[in-house]
Amino acid sequence: MTALSRVSVIGLVFGASFVSAQAADLGAAPAPAAYYAPVQPLSIVSELRLGGAVQDPGSAEGKARGFAKENINGEILFAKPLVFQDPFWQAFIPRPTVGGSYNTGGRTSYAYLGATWTLEVFPETLGRKVFIDGFFGGAAHNGYTGPKAQTPYGFNTLGCSPLFREAAALGYRITEHWSIMATIEHMSNAGLCANNRGLTNYGGKIGYTF
Repeated sequence: MTALSRVSVIGLVFGASFVSAQAADLGAAPAPAAYYAPVQPLSIVSELRLGGAVQDPGSAEGKARGFAKENINGEILFAKPLVFQDPFWQAFIPRPTVGGSYNTGGRTSYAYLGATWTLEVFPETLGRKVFIDGFFGGAAHNGYTGPKAQTPYGFNTLGCSPLFREAAALGYRITEHWSIMATIEHMSNAGLCANNRGLTNYGGKIGYTF
């Protein structure tokens, strides 16, 4: 290497160092951090819920004398199949849900399958304590589906099985794992069968989140 070449190399090294120092002095923004999606939960089960409800007050199933009309309800919510870092898009992903309700007075009992969407209510203001749920799916039941004129005493005329099921809940997180909810649910066949009295139940649940 000639003397001129050595001088050129040294000049380039000092020039690069000077430019780097100037960039640091000017507060140049660091390179953006690499994107990492949130970690999937270790368990496929997201939450377990247990509660009760009053069976359709005002209907034949709610007015039948001499019978207990209360329901015992259990529910399993599974982990979301997809996870997004953006909380806006994450809210659109539901949790697959399976559950069942047993009527202690021998009225209509049922099992259901569908999806639950959960939305935080003013998360920054309320500290992610308050939430609302929405459910949509189907339910199979052991209630009456025959002609209206032959409906047994104490039963609603449900028309057919399965039925559509919609439900909503207003919840409060007591701790990181425990929560309580006020619930409402409705089941009907949406007019697809001859009779469509349906069932509308009101109740509450406690939940344990993993």
